[in-house]
Amino acid sequence: MKNLSKIETLGYMFLIITFVNSLYFGFTDVLLFDEHYAQEDGLVENETALMLLGISLLCLYHLFRLWKFKKPLWKLGTIVFAILFFFAAGEEISWGQRVFGVESGEFFLENNAQGETNLHNLVVGDTKLNKLIFSQLLMVVMVLYLVVTPILYRKVQWIKNLADTFAVPIVEWRHTIAFIICTILVSIIPADRKWEVYELAFGVIFFLIFLSPFNNHIFRGKDQVKD
Repeated sequence: MKNLSKIETLGYMFLIITFVNSLYFGFTDVLLFDEHYAQEDGLVENETALMLLGISLLCLYHLFRLWKFKKPLWKLGTIVFAILFFFAAGEEISWGQRVFGVESGEFFLENNAQGETNLHNLVVGDTKLNKLIFSQLLMVVMVLYLVVTPILYRKVQWIKNLADTFAVPIVEWRHTIAFIICTILVSIIPADRKWEVYELAFGVIFFLIFLSPFNNHIFRGKDQVKD
């Protein structure tokens, strides 16, 4: 197993501190947890947005630093990840709606469960997209990515080639273990807004994955053939 860098060490320390606080507040003062600690636009939610934005910026850093060394499909994959995590960061804070005091349009007032300018709280019929796509479907994707993909990457050559070609970072087992531990800890917190902490853990762990993946050679320009 690779040694942790200083940034990775800080990342794991941040996770530990976050869960110590979350468990303490979650078990001792549920009201404080829900209405202050993990409130809408509160500390936890803003930290999540910053982590997601950090991943997007990290992708852009890799893209510009390695542009002349990498092939088009690698660039495409990196751009897609940068856009994806930028979108996630924007959604997390409703695109700065409350920060800048912007009122929601008529469509969002009528179709968004919280009257916010975002997509993940939209309601289609009786189905909330947040529950269907961003919770249930995302959990399936996370299990596949964090558990199944690392195994296949190590055993199936074409999957390894595909992941490397599109700049898909493969998790170290420590990332998977951290995700499992966070899932267990969040599940025992009695507060209603505990899933905000889970989203923060998601952001931190994915930042660590993109910072130092198992296949970290995809973020190196050395020995790469220029386009």
